[in-house]
Amino acid sequence: MKAPILSNFFRKQVIATPDIDAAMLRSDKFRLEREGDWRTLEDLLVRMEKGSLRGVSDDDILALPALYRTAASSLAVARETSLDAATLHYLESLVQRAWFQVYGPKQGFVAWFRGFLTGGWSRAVREIWLDICIALFVMVAGTVVGWLLVSRDNEWYYALVPTQFLDTRRPGATREVLLESLVTKPDAGGLSAFAAYLFSNNAGVSIMAFALGFAFGIPSLLLLVHNMAVLGAMMWLFSEAGLTMEFAAWLSVHGTTELLGIMLAGAAGLHIGRSMAFPGNRSILSAAAISGKRAAQVMAGVVVMMIFAAILEAFPRQLVGSADMRFAIGGFMLAFWILYFAALGRPRRTRPAAPEHAA
Repeated sequence: MKAPILSNFFRKQVIATPDIDAAMLRSDKFRLEREGDWRTLEDLLVRMEKGSLRGVSDDDILALPALYRTAASSLAVARETSLDAATLHYLESLVQRAWFQVYGPKQGFVAWFRGFLTGGWSRAVREIWLDICIALFVMVAGTVVGWLLVSRDNEWYYALVPTQFLDTRRPGATREVLLESLVTKPDAGGLSAFAAYLFSNNAGVSIMAFALGFAFGIPSLLLLVHNMAVLGAMMWLFSEAGLTMEFAAWLSVHGTTELLGIMLAGAAGLHIGRSMAFPGNRSILSAAAISGKRAAQVMAGVVVMMIFAAILEAFPRQLVGSADMRFAIGGFMLAFWILYFAALGRPRRTRPAAPEHAA
């Protein structure tokens, strides 16, 4: 009973063999007709992927787009005609590598980071100057609000100030107790871990201010108000004890960097929200994409600022006790950032050519 079934099976295999042979011949012919261009492209890619263009001529660079299009066309045909898997896999890999060389980034991370620090970041900051002005106004207003609330009712202090600051720094504390919270530490032991904690905390606030900008920027502004209301409450506390200058010096060491970074983060979020609320002639998605790219550059720099702020807060602020030295450090950092953002990355002005005098 099983013999006819086996016979039919072998008959089907024999009948299918000519179809398989025809497909193999078609695949071989397809490869032979185009393999020269593929090999040329592969050889060019190998030389370019080594990281040096010395072995690549101008003619090779000009031929790269055409070779890429040829390979991409071959891949499309191979997929449509169901050629053998080896050819299909080879073409997919070849086209991916060629795409990266034709359309991928033209510089590595080191080159990008160098360009970012030497002009890209500062240009992005200058381009959102209006949002920075709004964020600055909101931060000043938040500080005033925090001061006024606590001055009218001390209970607001406990509602605004986080619990980690409620050790001895609270309404009713004596001047000596508050001054003790501003003194230096005897050594730097454990301050590296403190710096890591401060960086994560400050970066979290900045990222939150940026991320909330997608809700048309309103939550970013509210976060800035709340964050600065905390500062206003603490300023009132130390001012009541006659420690205004001491607290300002203590804060300036890291605050000129940290508060500036938070302001830029809030401005970046506001920039996205404002462009979505008022897209102009563009669609909302297009406006958000353009502003988001600019704001992302600003935020990448804010992370750098938060690293600086954490180091300043954990080491110089804890080890330098002189108010004058603290003001000097904070003032230097503020001047550095202002000069960096105002001057770096500006296009050089070319002098107009002198007019030719008639003979």
